[in-house]
Amino acid sequence: MRILSTLFLLTVCKFALSQTPGDSVKDRGWSFHGQATSIWQYHPDFSANYTGKNSLHTSEPGQVSFTSTFFAGRRLWKNASIYFNPEVAGGSGLSSATGVAGFPNGETFRIGSKQLKLYVARLFLEQKFAIGKETSWDPDDLNQIQQHTPARYISIRAGKFSIADFFDNNSYSHDPREQFMNWSLMSYGAWDYPANTRGYTIGAVVEYHTPEWAVRASMTQMPTYANGPTLDNNIGKAHGITVEGEKNLHINDRSGIVRLLLFHNLAKMGNYEDAVKNTIPPDIVAVRGDPRSKNGFGVSLEQEITSQAGIFVRGSWNDGQNETWAFTEIDESLSGGIVWNGASWSRKKDEWGAAVVVNGISDPHRNYLKAGGYGFIIGDGNLNYGHEAIFETYYKFSIPVIFLSLSPDYQFVLNPAYNKDRGPVHIIGVRAHLQL
Repeated sequence: MRILSTLFLLTVCKFALSQTPGDSVKDRGWSFHGQATSIWQYHPDFSANYTGKNSLHTSEPGQVSFTSTFFAGRRLWKNASIYFNPEVAGGSGLSSATGVAGFPNGETFRIGSKQLKLYVARLFLEQKFAIGKETSWDPDDLNQIQQHTPARYISIRAGKFSIADFFDNNSYSHDPREQFMNWSLMSYGAWDYPANTRGYTIGAVVEYHTPEWAVRASMTQMPTYANGPTLDNNIGKAHGITVEGEKNLHINDRSGIVRLLLFHNLAKMGNYEDAVKNTIPPDIVAVRGDPRSKNGFGVSLEQEITSQAGIFVRGSWNDGQNETWAFTEIDESLSGGIVWNGASWSRKKDEWGAAVVVNGISDPHRNYLKAGGYGFIIGDGNLNYGHEAIFETYYKFSIPVIFLSLSPDYQFVLNPAYNKDRGPVHIIGVRAHLQL
């Protein structure tokens, strides 16, 4: 807690010093911010015909997660900056973050133990190369220094980061600290994006950006084993390649964005069919060996429908032949929702959101779970397959004076872990989020 106190005291001091008259229109050399997020979740008892080692518990107490991050940025030279984010995480998700493929607490992705642990979340360099003389304005934000930057540029970001920082940046459904909490709503559900246990990787992202469209590509490290904490340094045999293009839309003078993402992952993944044929009960770990691939895509659309509301639709798919390696056990996913700004009811800092997501898995993946196999997220020892369907709604109540928001949240999960023999599950939660 002393570490947290020091980080936030520094953040508050820098925030206060930065608010000098006229400073809001000047370039700055530094950026300092901090955040702390705690999520409590609970589900009433539900029925199940059987329970396995990776099942959501039919009865359990509420669980609390906590994360805190310090965001520091420094401008180095023209169009170049470095960013450093130490982070603290601790606590637990329901059933130790198992039993639901679209897990209800996106913050548990960053938790390795119940005790608070300090680690480096991000440390990366960003360099932009201007194309033309036109400039745009970047306001001070998390990992963004207030300054004039090129409107058209090629950028290189290299170091340690979350690949989701730069890809699939949906305005309405991307950040579990302020938006929807469910894993399959914070990103493409079927995108097994490269990351260690806490959600971070090492690599590089190259982007070509214009005011109307952009294309970006990355090559990053994969963990040494599924959901592992250590990244594999043998890049030739373990890596993730991600490519995304996006185009701004204007429908009835309302802004929107359409995105297409393609990915290719290579790692020592086990094969579902091999596990079923060669091990009893099937054990995906036992059939790991030579590098195997996972390929997939995602398509998303976000669209403003009024000055206070926007909608989104997101779909994704992967081939589902080899095991999930980094994110969660989803091979196909379709989601959509709406987010409404509280200005409509004279609470302009508040927000209400509602969304539905339907997740599925491939035939080999189903057969593996049916035969008693386990992944690192799900596995009930048997399977009566059905699509996992989730509804989530939240209301973010903002208290701007103290930079705090409180968000009650409700999620309904039908067929948790794709199993018609378990559930449904009602999950209630409350999120407290402080951001400076």
